[in-house]
Amino acid sequence: MKFRLSLILLWALAFVIPNLVLAQSKAKYVGAKTCMPCHMTPKSGAAYKIWQGNAHSKAFATLATPAAKEIAQKKGIADPQKDEKCMKCHDTAFGVAAAQLAPSFKPGEGVGCEVCHGPGSEYKAMQVMKDIDAGKIKGETLGLVKPDEKACVKCHNAESPTYKAFNFAEASKKIAHPTPKP
Repeated sequence: MKFRLSLILLWALAFVIPNLVLAQSKAKYVGAKTCMPCHMTPKSGAAYKIWQGNAHSKAFATLATPAAKEIAQKKGIADPQKDEKCMKCHDTAFGVAAAQLAPSFKPGEGVGCEVCHGPGSEYKAMQVMKDIDAGKIKGETLGLVKPDEKACVKCHNAESPTYKAFNFAEASKKIAHPTPKP
């Protein structure tokens, strides 16, 4: 029995786990501007316009404000736009391996689409989006993300020096961008 378990564990370590990592790393971050052409119109829920109008799109720029620099200085941070403690919540794909960044991805966009929905390369095909909207594909099938409270509280938590009580139901209404049904 122990020998069989050891073989199963070795097989998982040698084949399954590396393939899972490979499958995940194949998806690339493309940047919010790549999402824009399909997500600007009311027909698509105007997600890009909604994003542009909320604080998430300005999260990186916020770190350059005098108020952010003052907070950073009190925390011993020289430049909040370069420090991991700040950047992990203020910029899309901060800390992600370079191999997972498409040439179209540009750091400094703030908290973009891919923070909530995962790397955009898996969404790019029009048929994929049509199949998702029609319910033919579940997001998990492609590694796509349907954001939930757990995703939000990775940043909206007491670790933030400007933390205010976070109410997921209320906050998600402010950034909602559902695709209208035809």
